Amino acid sequence: MDRSQDGRTGEDRADDVGADGVGAGGGAERAARRDAAVRAAVDQGLLGADSPVVGLLDVTGIRESAAELTAAFDAVTAPGTPVLHAFAVKATPLVPVLRLLREEGIGAEVASPGELALARAAGVPPDRTVLDSPAKTPAELREALALGVAVNADNPQELARLDALVRPGTDRSPLGIRVNPQVGAGSIEALSTATATSKFGVALRDEGAREWVVRAYLDRPWLTRLHAHTGSQGVPLPLMARGVAETYALAEEINRRAGRHQVDTVDIGGGLPVNFASEATTPTYAQYARLLRETVPGLFDGRYGLVTEFGRSLLAKHGTVVARVEYAKSAGGRPVAVTHAGVQVATRTVYAPESWPLRIAAYDSRGRPKQGPPVVQDVAGPACFAGDLLAAGRELPLLEQGDHVAALDTGAYCFAHHYAYNSLVRPGIHGFVPDRAGGVAFALVRPPQTVEEVVTEAGGAHAESLVPGAAADRRT
Repeated sequence: MDRSQDGRTGEDRADDVGADGVGAGGGAERAARRDAAVRAAVDQGLLGADSPVVGLLDVTGIRESAAELTAAFDAVTAPGTPVLHAFAVKATPLVPVLRLLREEGIGAEVASPGELALARAAGVPPDRTVLDSPAKTPAELREALALGVAVNADNPQELARLDALVRPGTDRSPLGIRVNPQVGAGSIEALSTATATSKFGVALRDEGAREWVVRAYLDRPWLTRLHAHTGSQGVPLPLMARGVAETYALAEEINRRAGRHQVDTVDIGGGLPVNFASEATTPTYAQYARLLRETVPGLFDGRYGLVTEFGRSLLAKHGTVVARVEYAKSAGGRPVAVTHAGVQVATRTVYAPESWPLRIAAYDSRGRPKQGPPVVQDVAGPACFAGDLLAAGRELPLLEQGDHVAALDTGAYCFAHHYAYNSLVRPGIHGFVPDRAGGVAFALVRPPQTVEEVVTEAGGAHAESLVPGAAADRRT
C-alpha cells in the first residue's frame, strides 16, 4: 500500500480532506495566488535574465495557517487555558516572517543565539519566546534568564549550570526539562527525536532516568514546565500523540509526588508533517488537536498551560522558488532543463530526494502555466556536480530556454537556508499579496546577495593573511 512522507495511506489522506473540508478548495486558491505571483514577478522584473531565481512567500497563506493553528487548539482547550504557539524559527529564519507571525499572535521557539537575535529583531516579546537547544553555553543561559525567555534544560549537566545561575523569586524565565519519551521513530530517521538513542532530552526509559527527572523537580520548585518533541516530517500523528501522552503522564507523576501543582505548563513541541505530494493541506492542525484531546484528555481540562513549536507546517506550503531555464538540452535521449535553482535552495531534496521530493510546476517565458503534453525530463540546478537535480525523470510540459520552473512547498527549510555551494549567491525573497487593482503587490523580505558580499564573506579583506611575506615583498 502506497504511503506518503507523513506515513499515512492515500485513503487516510482522503478522509482527512473530507473530514475538515480542507484540501482541494484551499489548495486551489493557494495555487491561483501562486500562478498570479509568478506571472507578476516576470512582469515586474523580479525574474529575468539578470535575476534568474527568486523566492516567493504567500502572505495570505501564512496568515491563514496561523489562524488555523490558533483556532484548532482553542477548540480543544478549556476556556482560559494559557496557550503559546511558538514558531520554530529554524524553519524560516527571516525577520519579516517572524514579525508577520507575531502580528498573528505567534511567538518564537529559538535554538541558538542567532535565532534569539532574529526573534528580538522581529519584536517577539521574551515572554513569548522559548529557548531549546542541546548545546546551550553559559552565556546563552545567562542571556535568556536576563531577558525572561523560557528555557528547557536538555540534560543533567545543563540543569547543573542553571542551578548556579538561577535566582529563585527573581528570574522571570519559566524553566523546565526536556525529556525524550523514547516512543520510536518515523520514516525519516534524521527527524525522529524520540528514538532510543536520540541526542535530545533526558531519555526516560534509560535506567534510573525517570526517577532522576522526578527528583530534579522535587528538589527545584522553580522547575514548572515539562517539554518533549517526538519528531517532525515522517512521524505519524498517533506516534506524536503517544509522545505527548508519555510527557503528560510524567507531569502528573511529578505533581502527585510533589503534593502540589508544580508543573503548570507542558510544551508538546511541534512536528506536524507536511503533504508534499499535492496542494492538499493534510494533516491539519484541527485533526492533530482533536487526536491529542482524545488521547490525552487531562492535558486539555484547564490544569495545564500549553506550548507548541510548529515550524514547517506553518510555512512550507506558502513558499515557492522560481527559476529561469537557462538552457534546454538532451542527454541519453532525455531532455534536461538547466535552471538556477538547485542544491543551494533545496539542499535536502538534492541530497535525499527519496525523503524530500518536491513538486515542480512549469511556466513559460512570460510566467504563465506551461501548456503541452507531459514529457519525461530532468530539472537540474546550477551547481557543479551531477546530482544537483530538483527532479529526475519528471513528467512536465517540455521546458525550453527562457521558461521558468517553480519548486513548490519550499517556504520552510529551503530558500531561507542557503547552501553556498560554488559560491552561488543567495536569492532575493519577496512576500506577495493581492493588490486593490486585482494584481499582485510584492514586499522585499531579503535582498539578493551580491557577488561583492560573497567575496567579503569569504575573507576578501584578509586575502594576504596566510602569506604574511607578500606585503613586505611589495614594499621592497
